[in-house]
Parts: sequence; structure tokens; C-alpha cells
Amino acid sequence: MPPETEAGTTRPDIGDVRIQDVVSIKEQTALERLLSSQPFWVTIALLIIIGVMSYLQPGIFSSEANFYNMTRNFSYIGIMAVGMVAVIITGGIDLSVGSIMGVTGVVCGILLESGSAWYVAVAGGLLTGMFAGSINGLLIAYAGLSPFVVTLGMMSFARSIAIVLSENRMIYEFGPDGANFKILGGGQMLGFSNIFWALIILAIIVGIILRFTTWGRYLYSIGGNEHAARLTGVPVNRAKAQAYVLSGLTAAIAAVLVVGWQGSAINALGTAYELRVIASTVIGGANLMGGEGGVYGAVIGAALLEVIRNSLLMQGIDSNWQGAFVGVFIVLAVLLEKIRGQRRV
Repeated sequence: MPPETEAGTTRPDIGDVRIQDVVSIKEQTALERLLSSQPFWVTIALLIIIGVMSYLQPGIFSSEANFYNMTRNFSYIGIMAVGMVAVIITGGIDLSVGSIMGVTGVVCGILLESGSAWYVAVAGGLLTGMFAGSINGLLIAYAGLSPFVVTLGMMSFARSIAIVLSENRMIYEFGPDGANFKILGGGQMLGFSNIFWALIILAIIVGIILRFTTWGRYLYSIGGNEHAARLTGVPVNRAKAQAYVLSGLTAAIAAVLVVGWQGSAINALGTAYELRVIASTVIGGANLMGGEGGVYGAVIGAALLEVIRNSLLMQGIDSNWQGAFVGVFIVLAVLLEKIRGQRRV
């Protein structure tokens, strides 16, 4: 029997949810949403570390040269993190980005060494990254294989291909158009490296796509509940495959810029970078279970890791401790996400 009110009339009761429980839910204000945002607190942590290091190492840490180096060094990780966050939003993972970066760099080097124009080398590199990403996407989305297994296999395969193509040598004779290619990653504008500007442009573009386009909403719905997304007509397989293509593309963009900056291509390029990229996205608020994450968080997470690395070096701490600090921050980020999730329940 439905419960009765004091006036003797029945009160609607839908299952275990009472009407007053629903109407009493209060929407978060803009300030409350900001304070509950993980990227916000990562930004605060970044600013605190910068402030402390500027005090401890005046004129060194905050110098123009060091600031230039830090922004350049985190930018190529940030570029890959921009693609990685799209994959993680779907509930997937891409362990192959470092190896894709390596094989892309070798392809660019070989094309330049053969006398190709700089734009041919760039196009070849980008197509290589997208092709590797498409293989990942097809096997994961359409064959139904585990993202972890597929991208782990691609990590090994792409690294092996890089070694074979390069004949296990450094490629540094970039041919007649090598100088133009080197400007892409080695040049600067308005006091910042070209790699940093590439990150800003790419982050804005992908951020807009994820937030304001149908494809972006598809990715979040897939990560939130893939089965429900299929029932509502979301092209799950296609969207998931495209996310891995984007991840491969951003790894290739990073490779092109880094090879141009370093002036050489080696098959070891990008080794273990996948860990730094995943760490950046997780620290920035991406949920490894899917459905949560954003471009700003991925970028600020990459910046935090680089500032920590730079600070440790400035303080004379053994570089072997860097991995320990990164591991601690990853665990803290996941713990913070769990606490936030419990508060939302």
C-alpha cells in the first residue's frame, strides 16, 4: 500500500526513492565544482612548488632559461597526454605511445636522409602514427580484444620495427631539407619553444572537441556505461577506434617535434614515455575506469611532473628518486579520486 500523508491522501513513492529525496538534491555552485575538481588542486600544487623553488633557488629556478627548458620538456609529454586522455575517457589504455613515437621518429629520419622534403617527412611520420593507432583501435573496438594486451603487443612490435628500419643506428644526416625540418621542433616564438606552442594549439582544439562536439559526448558516454551507450545508438566501436587513432597521431606529432629539436632520430626515442603520459592524465583527474578526464588536467599533470623533476635536480637529489616521487603522486591522485567518488555517492 502507498504511504499516506497526514491529510489521508496517498503520497507517491517510486521504489526506494521518495519524491522529497529527489527534490532536495542541490546542484553544486561554480565554486563548489571548482573546489571538487582535481585539476584545480593539481594547479594549486604546481603553483606552490614553483613558489617554494623560486624562494629556495632565486635567480636559477625562475630564470628565463630554466622556464624555457621546463615548458619545452613537458610539452611533448603533454601532447601525447592530450591523445591519451581521449582513450582513458573510454575506459581504455594505450601502452604503445612511446614505441609509436620511436618508430615515427625513425620514419621521419629515413625520409629526410633519402632527400625527401621536410613536409614529406612530416606527413610520413604522422601517417605512421595514425596507422599504428588504427591497428590498436580496430583490434580493440571491433575484435573485442583487451586494450592492455593489444597496446602492449603494439609497444613491442613498433619498437622492433623502429630498430629494424633504423638498422640500430642514429640517423642525423637529414639531407638538403633538414634545416627546415629542425625548425619545427627546435625553433621558438615569443620566448617559448615551438613544441610548447604546438601543445597549446592542440590542447585547445582537442579540448573543444571533447567538450562541445557529439564525438566528445560519445567518448564520455562509452566510458560511463558502454552497454547503455550502445542502447542509445552511440557508434561505440567507431568512436573507440577513433580515440586510438588520435592517440597514435599525438604520439607522432610529439615525435616529429622532438626529432626536429634534437636533430637526430634514434629507435630508443620514447622509451618508457607511456608511463609518464599515463601518469600525467591520471594525476590530472582522468579516471582509469573511464567516463572522466579532460585536456586541461592532462596538460597540468604533465607540467607538474616536469616541475617536480626539475626541482629534484635543482636540489641535488639523485635522479633515480624521480620515479618514486611520480609513483607517490599517481597513488595520491587515485586515492583523491576515490575519496571524491565516495562523497558523490
